[in-house]
Amino acid sequence: MDIADWRIKIDEIDRKLVELLNQRAHAAHEIGKLKRDLGMPIYEPDRERTVFSNVRKVNQGPLPHQDLLRIFERLMDIMRQIQQEEIAPEAAPEGAGEMELDRDVND
Repeated sequence: MDIADWRIKIDEIDRKLVELLNQRAHAAHEIGKLKRDLGMPIYEPDRERTVFSNVRKVNQGPLPHQDLLRIFERLMDIMRQIQQEEIAPEAAPEGAGEMELDRDVND
Protein backbone atom coordinates (compact mmCIF):
# COMPACT_ATOMS: atom_id res chain seq x y z
CA MET A 1 0.00 0.00 0.00
CA ASP A 2 1.16 3.53 -0.68
CA ILE A 3 0.54 6.70 1.37
CA ALA A 4 -2.76 7.43 -0.39
CA ASP A 5 -4.02 3.92 0.37
CA TRP A 6 -3.00 4.22 4.04
CA ARG A 7 -4.74 7.59 4.28
CA ILE A 8 -7.92 6.11 2.85
CA LYS A 9 -7.64 3.39 5.51
CA ILE A 10 -7.14 6.04 8.23
CA ASP A 11 -10.20 7.95 6.98
CA GLU A 12 -12.28 4.75 7.25
CA ILE A 13 -11.00 4.10 10.76
CA ASP A 14 -11.69 7.72 11.75
CA ARG A 15 -15.31 7.39 10.60
CA LYS A 16 -15.70 4.29 12.76
CA LEU A 17 -14.04 6.02 15.71
CA VAL A 18 -16.42 8.98 15.42
CA GLU A 19 -19.40 6.62 15.45
CA LEU A 20 -18.08 4.72 18.48
CA LEU A 21 -17.13 7.89 20.36
CA ASN A 22 -20.61 9.29 19.83
CA GLN A 23 -22.12 6.02 21.09
CA ARG A 24 -19.92 6.31 24.17
CA ALA A 25 -20.95 9.95 24.65
CA HIS A 26 -24.61 8.95 24.45
CA ALA A 27 -24.02 6.29 27.10
CA ALA A 28 -22.22 8.84 29.32
CA HIS A 29 -25.15 11.24 28.88
CA GLU A 30 -27.63 8.57 29.95
CA ILE A 31 -25.43 7.66 32.93
CA GLY A 32 -25.38 11.36 33.82
CA LYS A 33 -29.18 11.34 33.97
CA LEU A 34 -29.16 8.32 36.26
CA LYS A 35 -26.49 9.86 38.48
CA ARG A 36 -28.56 13.04 38.70
CA ASP A 37 -31.67 11.10 39.68
CA LEU A 38 -29.75 9.01 42.23
CA GLY A 39 -27.74 11.92 43.61
CA MET A 40 -24.46 10.26 42.67
CA PRO A 41 -21.22 12.14 42.06
CA ILE A 42 -19.93 12.56 38.53
CA TYR A 43 -16.36 11.65 39.36
CA GLU A 44 -15.96 8.01 40.34
CA PRO A 45 -12.24 7.20 40.67
CA ASP A 46 -12.85 3.45 41.12
CA ARG A 47 -14.75 3.30 37.85
CA GLU A 48 -12.00 5.19 36.05
CA ARG A 49 -9.38 2.79 37.42
CA THR A 50 -11.50 -0.08 36.10
CA VAL A 51 -11.71 1.51 32.65
CA PHE A 52 -7.94 2.05 32.56
CA SER A 53 -7.33 -1.52 33.71
CA ASN A 54 -9.66 -2.86 31.00
CA VAL A 55 -7.87 -0.78 28.37
CA ARG A 56 -4.47 -2.13 29.45
CA LYS A 57 -5.75 -5.71 29.34
CA VAL A 58 -7.01 -5.51 25.76
CA ASN A 59 -4.19 -3.40 24.33
CA GLN A 60 -2.00 -5.48 22.05
CA GLY A 61 -0.08 -2.55 20.56
CA PRO A 62 1.60 -1.08 18.71
CA LEU A 63 0.25 1.82 20.79
CA PRO A 64 2.11 1.79 24.13
CA HIS A 65 -0.03 1.49 27.27
CA GLN A 66 1.07 4.92 28.48
CA ASP A 67 -0.07 6.65 25.28
CA LEU A 68 -3.35 4.75 25.19
CA LEU A 69 -4.03 5.67 28.81
CA ARG A 70 -3.39 9.35 28.02
CA ILE A 71 -6.01 9.13 25.27
CA PHE A 72 -8.48 7.50 27.66
CA GLU A 73 -7.75 10.05 30.38
CA ARG A 74 -8.80 12.78 27.96
CA LEU A 75 -11.80 10.75 26.85
CA MET A 76 -12.91 10.29 30.45
CA ASP A 77 -12.50 14.04 31.04
CA ILE A 78 -14.83 14.74 28.14
CA MET A 79 -17.35 12.14 29.30
CA ARG A 80 -17.37 13.68 32.80
CA GLN A 81 -18.02 17.05 31.19
CA ILE A 82 -21.00 15.57 29.32
CA GLN A 83 -22.35 14.25 32.62
CA GLN A 84 -21.74 17.60 34.33
CA GLU A 85 -23.79 19.32 31.63
CA GLU A 86 -26.59 16.81 32.27
CA ILE A 87 -26.53 17.15 36.05
CA ALA A 88 -25.85 20.88 36.38
CA PRO A 89 -25.92 22.62 33.00
CA GLU A 90 -25.56 26.06 34.55
CA ALA A 91 -22.29 24.95 36.22
CA ALA A 92 -20.65 23.97 32.94
CA PRO A 93 -18.25 26.72 31.82
CA GLU A 94 -19.22 28.64 28.70
CA GLY A 95 -17.46 27.19 25.67
CA ALA A 96 -16.93 23.88 27.45
CA GLY A 97 -16.20 21.14 25.00
CA GLU A 98 -15.01 23.57 22.37
CA MET A 99 -11.37 23.56 21.47
CA GLU A 100 -9.25 24.91 18.72
CA LEU A 101 -7.79 22.18 16.58
CA ASP A 102 -4.11 22.14 15.77
CA ARG A 103 -4.06 22.73 12.05
CA ASP A 104 -0.52 21.32 11.82
CA VAL A 105 -1.55 17.84 12.91
CA ASN A 106 -1.88 15.34 10.07
CA ASP A 107 -3.23 11.82 9.86
